[in-house]
Amino acid sequence: MLINFLKALIVGIAVSIPLGPVGVLCIQKTISKGQLNGFSLGMGAALADLFFAAIALFSLAFVSEFLAANRAWVLLVGGAVILVLGFRLLFKNPLALLREKKVKQTGKLTDGVQGFVITLTNPGALVLMLSGFAFAGIKPEAFDVPLSMVVLLSGVFLGEAIWWFSLSALVNIFRSRFSLRGLLVMNRIAGALIAACGLVSLFEGIYELVIL
Repeated sequence: MLINFLKALIVGIAVSIPLGPVGVLCIQKTISKGQLNGFSLGMGAALADLFFAAIALFSLAFVSEFLAANRAWVLLVGGAVILVLGFRLLFKNPLALLREKKVKQTGKLTDGVQGFVITLTNPGALVLMLSGFAFAGIKPEAFDVPLSMVVLLSGVFLGEAIWWFSLSALVNIFRSRFSLRGLLVMNRIAGALIAACGLVSLFEGIYELVIL
């Protein structure tokens, strides 16, 4: 159970890293209003992702036998999705997003609701969560008892909380001399790492499909 918790925690961190609208707004609000506002927005997004994680886990539990019998294809499809997301992140320019969006003066609760709504209306969030669980290789027996589901969901939520706290804290520390160019470099490094994970999954799927 501990292994599955750690896997879910890693999934939670991984699905939060891509710098989409929520990540951009988290950075903006931290720079303009402080860490708590940026963290509140991120935690709103984490709550929405928790909803998607529950759907993803129940979906995986429902089709666990199919997934086990078609593991190679799951690895191929999941790897392709992760690879595409990695390349999108690698070549996306977050500086353009930062210039496009304006930060409104809102409270922490409003920021949290904003993060929740933005994430909940993103259809790609469920696909990303499904791909994350498939790539993590969480076994079908992990869904057998409700406690296991709670442990997995807790892992995802804690992973996201760690990421949003770390991001808002890091930006807050360097907010007076925050470099947008540094953000671009960080974004590309994250994209390269995610794309590498997708490639690993693709090669593993090809190996199982062709050789085994």
